[in-house]
Amino acid sequence: MLPEDEYKVKYQAESPDIVDSAQLDPIDYHYAGRRDVDIVIRQPEFTSVCPMTGLPDFGRITIKYRPDKKIVELKSLKYYLMQYRNVGIYYEHVVNRILEDLVAALSPKFMEVVGDFTSRGGIDTTVQAAFGELKD
Repeated sequence: MLPEDEYKVKYQAESPDIVDSAQLDPIDYHYAGRRDVDIVIRQPEFTSVCPMTGLPDFGRITIKYRPDKKIVELKSLKYYLMQYRNVGIYYEHVVNRILEDLVAALSPKFMEVVGDFTSRGGIDTTVQAAFGELKD
């Protein structure tokens, strides 16, 4: 009979410190001062890692914002979000971290980030964080 430890899989999760917000590429919003728009971006295949177990977490990240002078270039956002693939981070922390990084890069009038994560252990989790107030 084999020792019990031989059946345990040990997963390694990366630190959130490896996520580089410099990956985000702000570009000029050519209608700044002329017209407000609300932008909604959905990433339906977001993945990170549970920091407790090392098992993968799956979810949908939705970013809604009203730009001031800058908008995010979408390819840079995709590569920024992909950095979380092997990062051990709680749902609540990743949503806040994404919000903080995007606000720092874009200085929007308003921004909201929602993480809608798939069931684990029979529990669905949705985390929402916002910056500023959405004024009409």
